[in-house]
Amino acid sequence: MSLRNGANLLLFDQELTPSQIRSVTNHTDLRVIDRTQLILDIFASRALSREGKLQIEMAQLKYLLPMLSTRDDALSRLTGGIGARGPGETKLEIDRRRINDRITRLANELKAVGKQRYHRRSRRRKHDVPVISLVGYTNAGKSTLLNTLTDSDIQAEDMLFATLDPTSRRMRFPRDMEVIITDTVGFIRNLPAELLKAFESTLEELFEADLLLHVIDISNPSWREQVEVVEKLLRDLELDRIPCLRVYNKIDRVADEVRLHLKDGVCVSAVDAATLGGLLPVIQEYLEKAVGEYEGLR
Repeated sequence: MSLRNGANLLLFDQELTPSQIRSVTNHTDLRVIDRTQLILDIFASRALSREGKLQIEMAQLKYLLPMLSTRDDALSRLTGGIGARGPGETKLEIDRRRINDRITRLANELKAVGKQRYHRRSRRRKHDVPVISLVGYTNAGKSTLLNTLTDSDIQAEDMLFATLDPTSRRMRFPRDMEVIITDTVGFIRNLPAELLKAFESTLEELFEADLLLHVIDISNPSWREQVEVVEKLLRDLELDRIPCLRVYNKIDRVADEVRLHLKDGVCVSAVDAATLGGLLPVIQEYLEKAVGEYEGLR
């Protein structure tokens, strides 16, 4: 079928094992990509900061490591005598060692970057400035909301994973309260474990939050499933202990009756500042209450 349709790539919406990839490539000359590699490729094209590039490279190398065995098996069967190691096996071992060495160097560099981020957070805490973190499914409108709330111009486009690097902006509320709002990478279903681990230093920003704003694309027919994905990831990361307020975004794209059934959050259109007037007082009241309760748990 792929040949009849003129395809030059086979894409699987699941993570394949090395043996599965080898089995497929033995029956076709097409390039084979699984879900994990596709996500890694997208992330690699979006990364802009040094930290983001380091995180992506580490995740790619960890993904590649078990795939080395899919290379030409004939080479690994060549031996120089009883108990000797063949050139193919030696080459694979060299590749593995190089990858492991590179992963170690990347881990050290990320640790250094993480220390810098920790010091910035410490300075922030000394000034007692509350922190609000935006979370949500990818392309839910988090960056757009941050831009509108803080009059910023960070990258916000209608595409997956437009934001990989955490971005923080200051904002002052009507009742004389200053806060820091942080935008982080968007979540997605079946997020590869290695990718989630690679972004641990970035996600550390969420642990410092006093309040999470869960931005939801209400215009997406699958928004309920996306909410479940985000909430499960928050539980897995043990972030569900932080107070969370749902923000239903893109209400300009849905019928009025849809909004009437949304009783557990605030409805906005991130592209229209006029719709955010009702959000700010709710956040401030929610934050004042949440900070008091959360501080008692720390």
